[in-house]
Amino acid sequence: MMRMTDTVKQLLIINVIFYIGSNYVGDVAYQLFSLYYPESPSFRYWQPLTSMFMHAKMPNFMHILFNMFALYSFGSALEHFWGSKKFLFFYISCGIGASLLYMGMNYYTFHHGVNLLVENGQNQADILKILAEGKYDTNWENIIPLSDFNSMMSSYLVPAVGASGAIYGLLTAFAFMFPNAELALMFVPIPIKAKYFVPGLLAVDLFLGFKGSSIFGSGGTGIAHFAHLGGALTGFLMMWYWKKSSFNKNRWN
Repeated sequence: MMRMTDTVKQLLIINVIFYIGSNYVGDVAYQLFSLYYPESPSFRYWQPLTSMFMHAKMPNFMHILFNMFALYSFGSALEHFWGSKKFLFFYISCGIGASLLYMGMNYYTFHHGVNLLVENGQNQADILKILAEGKYDTNWENIIPLSDFNSMMSSYLVPAVGASGAIYGLLTAFAFMFPNAELALMFVPIPIKAKYFVPGLLAVDLFLGFKGSSIFGSGGTGIAHFAHLGGALTGFLMMWYWKKSSFNKNRWN
């Protein structure tokens, strides 16, 4: 097994500090550092960055455990070839890219619901004012389809946390660099090559992401699938650009 590299180790420590600290401080930390909807009064400009170091509250350990295991497993291999500066730039870029796509999809989902309410006689300014107060009108549930109402409310009220977007960027980069590397998974009895595993994983996220949005009108899974896809897309675009620039021959340190 590959030795844990320095930047990966530091990222692991920062994530653990955020996890312990936010659980000790409580809701105030989650309100400040989680990623809220951009039009919400709870949104802060630093949240697209800080949210990637936040994870689900205790006693949910599996969220941070899986993310940190993936960071160690794939991040160490990439940092070994790239160097610390290039790896850190890639990791942070994928995390922010994940936040941007996630916010974009939330914007669409939220305003889709708002537009349906407006079409049925509601005033948009009143809708936004009520939501900004942390409330909602129970009549909305009877005016628009329940799936659209749930998607709209979830987009506005539920913050996102986790390093998964950045991790998906690492997965994409790993598959780009080591396509024939075989990945052994706990729930699959046979190894799967990275060039098959990562696209398959992204296809599942894409399906579940659209299934959980108002586009298909189904219930969500409680997972930020479009953040995963945003991190993977950012990672793919960076790898594609770096490949044109012969990234394998260039370390930044």
